Amino acid sequence: MAVYTKKGDKGETGLLGGSRISKDSLQVACYGTLDEANAALGVAYSQIENKEIKSIIRDIQKQLFVVGAELASDEKGYSLLKEKVSGKDVTTLEDIIDHYEKKLGPIHEFIIPGETTASSHLHLARAIIRRAERLIVNLSKTSNVRLEIIQFMNRLSDALFMLARAEVYYSMVEGIKEKVIEKIRTGKTSHELTLEMALKMANVAERKAAEIGVPIVFTAVDASGNIVLLHRMKGALLASLDLSPNKAYTAVALKMATHELAPLIQPGRELYGIQVSNQNKIVTFGGGYPLKINDEIIGGIGVSGGSVEEDMEIAQAVLTLFEEERGGLH
Repeated sequence: MAVYTKKGDKGETGLLGGSRISKDSLQVACYGTLDEANAALGVAYSQIENKEIKSIIRDIQKQLFVVGAELASDEKGYSLLKEKVSGKDVTTLEDIIDHYEKKLGPIHEFIIPGETTASSHLHLARAIIRRAERLIVNLSKTSNVRLEIIQFMNRLSDALFMLARAEVYYSMVEGIKEKVIEKIRTGKTSHELTLEMALKMANVAERKAAEIGVPIVFTAVDASGNIVLLHRMKGALLASLDLSPNKAYTAVALKMATHELAPLIQPGRELYGIQVSNQNKIVTFGGGYPLKINDEIIGGIGVSGGSVEEDMEIAQAVLTLFEEERGGLH
């Protein structure tokens, strides 16, 4: 059977039920726009790795066919429909929105699409759905459009917005995991943080901490985030036994000092929510620093026990020693 039928050569198209209308009618514009949105969702689906998001998108694509079929029906065709969107479908979208808002947190500024290709296509689909919603509302002024369809379209655009945010979040988390796994897989770097060097740094940290009267825990980790040395001064806080190694781990995992993370985890920023990833090992306040030789991360340090400013001051003394002696590392 040929794809073309020639029945539309005069600018008309058939509705489900047998009647024919002009291709530039508002009714055709409504279900044609849904087809456009479905295509954009298909592009996003093909690029997304997260199985949960892919499953939701596929269900939405199927529902768009259901809505489109209803909008493409005349009175006779409407009676033939076996499936229609309902209030339950609207509630399902609300549950999706609530789930990801709880996971990602509220936002306090406009999000500019473009952080990942897949999220950009989800934003594109969202914008097309908004246009479809406007067309359907207009159609409802002259035709019988069920309230559930209008409600479904309204919630759908919000759901796609949340899915776009979730796609960015999961892509970021997966990117971090891949970097950590690659570090573990490749093992040694061209330089190693030795136990001898770690002990020297611990001694400097203890001297500086004693000088300012703050008992601390000092941790040095290798390029894979594994602990090389953990040194606790008498009287140091028990909480620092977790915070110190986590600061060092964070500095290596994200390749930056921990105090530099604070502005990046605010709502709407690119690393928002990362503090709850990696088994809650990510620390977003000062005291952790990566150790670099020629832009190569060979390890990290973490200092915990005093105020953020005191921890950073002690860590800076350690970094000074590292800069002086790093030429001896191999």
